[in-house]
Amino acid sequence: SAMPALGSIRMTAGAERRFYGGMALAILAVAVLGFARTYFLRPILPVPTPAPPALTHLVHLHAFLFTAWVVLLFIQTRLVAARRIDLHLRLGVVAAGVAVVMVVVGVLVALHAVLRGVAPFGMDPYRFLIVPLVAITLFAVFIVAGIRARRRDSQAHKRYMLLGTIALLPPAVARWALLLGLGPPIVLTVATLFLVPLFVWDWKALGRIHPVTLWGGLAIAVSGPLRLLVSRTDGWSTASHWLVSLVT
Repeated sequence: SAMPALGSIRMTAGAERRFYGGMALAILAVAVLGFARTYFLRPILPVPTPAPPALTHLVHLHAFLFTAWVVLLFIQTRLVAARRIDLHLRLGVVAAGVAVVMVVVGVLVALHAVLRGVAPFGMDPYRFLIVPLVAITLFAVFIVAGIRARRRDSQAHKRYMLLGTIALLPPAVARWALLLGLGPPIVLTVATLFLVPLFVWDWKALGRIHPVTLWGGLAIAVSGPLRLLVSRTDGWSTASHWLVSLVT
């Protein structure tokens, strides 16, 4: 039988709203639970050994912005579910502003972490720098593409915004991996698993994988092992030292 047109949705609009709402809620839960011990509940929990790095004002701003983004994603899915597209569009302007500041602050936090000698899994901070920088770059590319598609292609818009947020998940997953003694490959693999529901949804709703899901998902999946490979090269060592020198 012939494939359905890419724009046609076999599933109901209600099912689509539940899917995106569920994904946003799952991402919010992962973010809160992932950072509960090292950030959200840190003031009331015993200090672990060794003591975690101090929380600077820049780190607090970073945490506020990235938490606000995930909360905004969830609120936006609820507004669509309630058919309040007018509020969804207005709040989208706020979200775009938050995203811009997130990119700037995210890059600064990553660079300053190197200066502070902070890196997980015992990695050299200069070599680890590629991990957050690529994540922030993926986020920026997906969000810009999502904003551009918001009026002309709502299906692409939804997928871009979701992919951009998924690209930011590894740090939250890493907090649990550190407790379990798992390494970076496991962290990046687990974070990439969040792409699976989107691929499944596309197949059920469209009869094939949406191009945004396919190419965006591949970019996230391939970037994981690629980051780890590039981090070990002399070229990246030189580049990372140059980047950090810009904030010293």
